[in-house]
Amino acid sequence: MATVLNTISSIRFLNRTGDHLRTNKLLASTSVSLTRRTLVIRAAETDTSEAVKSQAPDKAPAANGSSINQLLGIKGAAQETNKWKIRLQLTKPVTWPPLVWGVVCGAAASGNFHWNLEDVAKSIVCMIMSGPCLTGYTQTLNDWYDRDIDAINEPYRPIPSGAISENEVITQIWLLLLGGLCLGGLLDVWAGHNFPVVFYLALGGSLLSYIYSAPPLKLKQNGWIGNFALGSSYISLPWWAGQALFGTLTPDVVVLTLLYSIAGLGIAIINDFKSIEGDRALGLQSLPVAFGIDTAKWICVGAIDITQLAIAGYLIGVDKPYYALALLALIIPQVFFQFQYFLKDPVKYDVKYQASAQPFLVLGLLVTALATSH
Repeated sequence: MATVLNTISSIRFLNRTGDHLRTNKLLASTSVSLTRRTLVIRAAETDTSEAVKSQAPDKAPAANGSSINQLLGIKGAAQETNKWKIRLQLTKPVTWPPLVWGVVCGAAASGNFHWNLEDVAKSIVCMIMSGPCLTGYTQTLNDWYDRDIDAINEPYRPIPSGAISENEVITQIWLLLLGGLCLGGLLDVWAGHNFPVVFYLALGGSLLSYIYSAPPLKLKQNGWIGNFALGSSYISLPWWAGQALFGTLTPDVVVLTLLYSIAGLGIAIINDFKSIEGDRALGLQSLPVAFGIDTAKWICVGAIDITQLAIAGYLIGVDKPYYALALLALIIPQVFFQFQYFLKDPVKYDVKYQASAQPFLVLGLLVTALATSH
């Protein structure tokens, strides 16, 4: 679901060279300076992949586009000119629920959440930090660094189509990031922490998001490392934040949630199928590109199912048989929808599969959290 602040007055992402955008070449990297007075954006040009154009068509497929999809930030979105709707689209609200749910699981696992006004308010602030702020930051940042890929796969998206300016995108990234970090610090003060654990979890997650999307590391270039990093961000980090907010984050929970993040790796692979053409053109080794669609789809469902079966086995081993049975019951419909949709055509049915199967996966997360409640 950040960068290092070198000075109070200046934050820079450096690139190789160049001060101007040229319409006949791709943007390879960016350089941003945020000062007390102005926000300056520089871009370097590259000669790689000359056949790929960063310019989007003049008109998106608005006739078949959905206004709901536009607000949720998923493919099939209608063309929109309202800047606030475009800003919301960049944050991809459809990706917020897993992070919000992760906070719920962490609070449940703490064994110290109470249904009173203060605890509910704390949890809501933690959800806003994890979802709209830091996930919104992550998604906007990812769209910024994926603008060349989107120019191939989804050229009508806000950034490659020019529906929103570069200055506006960069400003949104910083506001969401700083807003999330401030909320993390506020939660530590509110919870009376001697060590600002929630703030550092927010900072660590933000750094992970940055190196996932941005060069030179750009973890998403490697399908295994990138997808595990994404999976851990969506499962482990919000769980840890919720548990640390209401109780103590214990080593056994850290290990268990990192194991669960292998299922998150499988979920992350699903999103790679729609980007195969652009990933291949720009040399990104996503698993569908590296192994082909047929192999990658089995890796995807295998990671999801085997991880949950291993967790169920763990729950039996720690004498939690009823929780294990509940988790097994939630795996069955996921397998059904895998055969019904995803394994038939992961490109065509990716959204339908996620909408059908993932509610059962996140319910399994809550079952596991309750079983490990401290």
